[in-house]
Amino acid sequence: MQKITTCLWFDGQAEEAARFYTSVFANSRITEIQHYGEAGPGEPGTVLLVTFELAGQQFLGLNGGPEFSFTEAISLHVDCNSQEEVDRMTEQLVAGGEQGPCGWVKDRYGLSWQVVPSELTDMLRDPDPDRSNRVMREMLTMRKLDLNALRRAYA
Repeated sequence: MQKITTCLWFDGQAEEAARFYTSVFANSRITEIQHYGEAGPGEPGTVLLVTFELAGQQFLGLNGGPEFSFTEAISLHVDCNSQEEVDRMTEQLVAGGEQGPCGWVKDRYGLSWQVVPSELTDMLRDPDPDRSNRVMREMLTMRKLDLNALRRAYA
């Protein structure tokens, strides 16, 4: 069992969001749906909590109400192995949401994601500051990340 699980607060959209997220990521599934009982505070029979896995990582979706919403102060990082995966993940996650700078996407539920090619992390870790700074400068001009342009800046 996972020691720490991310709980995402929704306003009545937890099951819908979990179904969407599990359709985007391979090795994903909804494992449990719990409903409000007579004690509330939600309407009896409506969805309280959805437990789901994304790429093997467990999450909780809580229908907590309108009191809180997502901010960019927390995001989920998606490590991609290719430009094709970056393109596919970005396209799916941004549907109904918005593309932000530097590979950030806000989905239709307001949750922020960082869709990043894993190669970028290696480039930014390069001990040669000229190379890593060129890559950083290039990345800062982008919305969806372009791996070929980052590679050119790195070379």
